[in-house]
Amino acid sequence: MATEIRVPTLGESVSEATVGTWFKKVGDAIKADEPILELETDKVTIEVPAPAAGTLSEIVAQAGETVGLGALLGQIAEGAVAAAAAPAPAEKKAEPAAATPAAKPAAAAAPQAASSMPPAPAAAKLLAENNLSADQLDGSGKRGQVLKGDVLAAVAKGISAPAAAEPAKVQARAPAPAEDAVREERVKMTRLRQTIARRLKDAQNTAAMLTTYNEVDMSAVMSLRNKYKDIFEKKHGVKLGFMGFFTKAVTHALKELPAVNAEIDGADIIYKNFCHVGVAVGTEKGLVVPVVRDADQMSIAEIEKEIGRLGKAARDGTLSMADMQGGTFTISNGGVYGSLMSSPILNAPQSGILGMHKIQDRPVAIGGQVVIRPMMYLALSYDHRIVDGKEAVTFLVRVKESLEDPERLVLDL
Repeated sequence: MATEIRVPTLGESVSEATVGTWFKKVGDAIKADEPILELETDKVTIEVPAPAAGTLSEIVAQAGETVGLGALLGQIAEGAVAAAAAPAPAEKKAEPAAATPAAKPAAAAAPQAASSMPPAPAAAKLLAENNLSADQLDGSGKRGQVLKGDVLAAVAKGISAPAAAEPAKVQARAPAPAEDAVREERVKMTRLRQTIARRLKDAQNTAAMLTTYNEVDMSAVMSLRNKYKDIFEKKHGVKLGFMGFFTKAVTHALKELPAVNAEIDGADIIYKNFCHVGVAVGTEKGLVVPVVRDADQMSIAEIEKEIGRLGKAARDGTLSMADMQGGTFTISNGGVYGSLMSSPILNAPQSGILGMHKIQDRPVAIGGQVVIRPMMYLALSYDHRIVDGKEAVTFLVRVKESLEDPERLVLDL
């Protein structure tokens, strides 16, 4: 009797994944719960454990294929005898949960299978009027037919045609000269990189994005850090960095200016009475944004410990779906790579992202005197549809005030 290997539940809002590396080949012995392959989602890489012990008898979904929830990945045979090799491509097409081509990551397997019926006439008219496609909606009619009510519901939720997808269909790369072509290397984008590209472009196309700038004198934070870093590390088992101060300063500002912590849902604004702060982390596979949950309720030491845990998990590729979901605001630190100034792109559907930059000694005027101070440029990109310019500037000023007088963070002022 064979045991099926299927795509597990991937987490909230994740409906498909790309098959990454198979750790086993057909005929290999497998132990129960042993990782046998990787699945790449638009958020994290997940290892799929073996549901039973035996021999890998069949690989249905090859590396690079896109698979939906519950799709068949392979089979495990009892005992030590391997079955035949993987089925031919024609056999895989007959599988009910077959993968969609990797070149179309935005299309989920389940909706495609359910859209065999054309939309109802009234629905088709509404789709045309609102520049929507039936493929974007889950039809509630028989055999997945899109009805008028489905379109009205989609319009109410603010669903719109994916503007970023059209240029990709028509954009053609000019052929390279023969002498250059032989020296080029073509590598398929990972699912994570495709998703990063799509989400960043979607954010630019959707939000009324604007960036405001300020600078902060880091003398007080650096002095406090240098004075207590050894005692802090000895007591808490983690180094005292700058991210704890910045995260705490951000949560204070978010409480005063809740629009920066809110998001738009159709015609509604959702205000979050909590602060889940995403911290952008660069990895070999691309940028990921794990979330420090309820950062407003944590001490600087607790924030530093959580950031350390999330950073290590990101670099090791062991982040869970729970680590990546629910962020209400994001902090991106380009300064660790030497960036002096940049304009970060929103992490949709969030309405604000703070960019940190390199600390650099610069001459500044203080009390009528020119002095050298360690200065950092700060950049706040925000969605102008929900955040007014006054709120954005005030938010950045509050962050600046907290960092230049860090005792305010300790006293919750």
